Amino acid sequence: MASSSSSSSPCAACKFLRRKCMSGCIFAPYFPPEEPQKFATVHKIFGASNVTKILNELPQHQREDAVNSLAYEAEARIKDPVYGCVGAISFLQRQVQRLQKELDAANADLIRYASNQIPAALPAQLQIPIPRRRSLDFGRRMGEGGGGSFYLASDLPFQYPPPPPPWPDNPSGNIHGGGGGGKM
Repeated sequence: MASSSSSSSPCAACKFLRRKCMSGCIFAPYFPPEEPQKFATVHKIFGASNVTKILNELPQHQREDAVNSLAYEAEARIKDPVYGCVGAISFLQRQVQRLQKELDAANADLIRYASNQIPAALPAQLQIPIPRRRSLDFGRRMGEGGGGSFYLASDLPFQYPPPPPPWPDNPSGNIHGGGGGGKM
């Protein structure tokens, strides 16, 4: 929590609003005079009256977090007027999904590599027992789905490595097989 206002320097909110900063100013603990841009940004997006109402409705111990959240949301809204902080959240969710797919692919490669390294001719006493399944579930706060799991090759719901495709190799690169010939 920042220092409260003193008689020599009003808080950033009172200075911005050009009013006298009283001893019980609700803005003073959260908008110190050293951070004038913080209040200016919050005021531009939410307005001083709305911020006052929000702070008055909250218990004392939650106000600092609320002001920090308002400041973050206001900054995000200025950078991206359409999506605001939801745009940043969506970007991060897509990044997590992409990284999860990369991790799943790397895990599948690791399983394939490990299964090719264990010789089948070794006696059963010398082979290291591999657990049937290990699962790590990653929950998400927002969005759909619940993450992914890691499986051993024998537990995968598909054959790994995948069988060859049922169609012949197509050197032309046309995956749709042609046909039609009509115009769109």
